[in-house]
Amino acid sequence: MKICLYPIFVFFLLSLNSCSDSTDESILDDLYVLDFCIVSGSDLDEMGGPVSYEHNGTLIQFCCKPCIPKFQKNPAKYLVILREELEAVKAEDNKTG
Repeated sequence: MKICLYPIFVFFLLSLNSCSDSTDESILDDLYVLDFCIVSGSDLDEMGGPVSYEHNGTLIQFCCKPCIPKFQKNPAKYLVILREELEAVKAEDNKTG
């Protein structure tokens, strides 16, 4: 009986982990305030939904996977854009809040 339950228990633990990852991903997607790609300028939903990427602990979303290597070639350039846009969103929130 113990041998039979072990694979079921392992499967259960693996399924919990996969649920947790997708839940965490959707929470992060909801918290991301920009609605456009900092590389291409396109809407994040234009290519079928945003692609999340973490750079030194910072979550960045792109419109498609090909934008990630473009970002990786010159992250400083795109991080300036990200910072400026986040500051603009924060300033707008301060005006309305």
